[in-house]
Amino acid sequence: MSQTPKTFNILIIAQPGRLSYEAVLFAASLKASNPDFGGQLYIGVPSGEKWAGKSELAPDICEMLERLGAIIVPFTSEHFGAGYPYGNKIEGLMALPKGEPFVFFDTDTVIHGPLSQVGFDFDKPAASMVREGSWPEIELYGPGYGDIWGALYNKFGLEFQSSLDLTQPDEHWERYLYFNAGWFFHRCPHEFGTRFLEYALEIRDHGPEEIVCQSLDPWLDQVALPLVIHSFGGGRPGPELAGLDGDVSCHWRILPLMYARESDALIAFIEEICAPNKIKKLLKQYEPMKRMIYQKRGHKVRALFDRDNLPPTEQPIRNKIKREGFWMR
Repeated sequence: MSQTPKTFNILIIAQPGRLSYEAVLFAASLKASNPDFGGQLYIGVPSGEKWAGKSELAPDICEMLERLGAIIVPFTSEHFGAGYPYGNKIEGLMALPKGEPFVFFDTDTVIHGPLSQVGFDFDKPAASMVREGSWPEIELYGPGYGDIWGALYNKFGLEFQSSLDLTQPDEHWERYLYFNAGWFFHRCPHEFGTRFLEYALEIRDHGPEEIVCQSLDPWLDQVALPLVIHSFGGGRPGPELAGLDGDVSCHWRILPLMYARESDALIAFIEEICAPNKIKKLLKQYEPMKRMIYQKRGHKVRALFDRDNLPPTEQPIRNKIKREGFWMR
């Protein structure tokens, strides 16, 4: 295992509206939990002809992000644009300094523990395993998981067998390398981003016959990501990365789901970092944060669930919150 660099950069993506408020929460959490973080937090902001609507963040958002130590970096969304905003995590990588290790996080994440506890090996990338079997959807008479994933590996000249988890049965979705793209890392954002873009565009525009009936929206980034990671010699995260999606980071995703699922300690941490007046004044502009965090609607959601006995999948949690009239995003 190569030695973990002392510093690395972090990228999240923001745009006017929800993501800009989530970016403030992320930056506040990073500053509170890692006051001595030696790297740089970058906020990637998309623009360009393919990016419809306003692209500049509000001045008060920019001021707060900079106060919290972030650098805002614009980038042009050349290939995906507003039609596929998940592509921003691919194209935004090129806005980071070349040759410097990075960790990408989805913006709806908080850092609540020391990043120094995470054993990153930036030469062997990995990504989040907090996912369900969302892709591909197997048709009754269509190709199976092995044929679909095998065709994708073959398209890019990648060896397939070593990507498999042989502890899982054949044609079970977890046998095949599949990630949530909520976090991933590598030694160079340009090297990784160039290949991520190449693979994603090829899959979108010239995919193998085996995926012709499969939807790639919104799954394209998660289809390409395991191929990219495998191509760089990476794979499933080992125990040294357990702090991600654990004691160090939390991909909370949607505020009602956060209140339904996450620990008392995490909720207390988030409410504490949201309490300072300047942050409170800003985040209250976003209605879901105003109601869930500041008007305590989140605690009403929380009371609906036993966190020691949650449903195994997300949909029943969503359904119950919606039935009670507490769903917001």
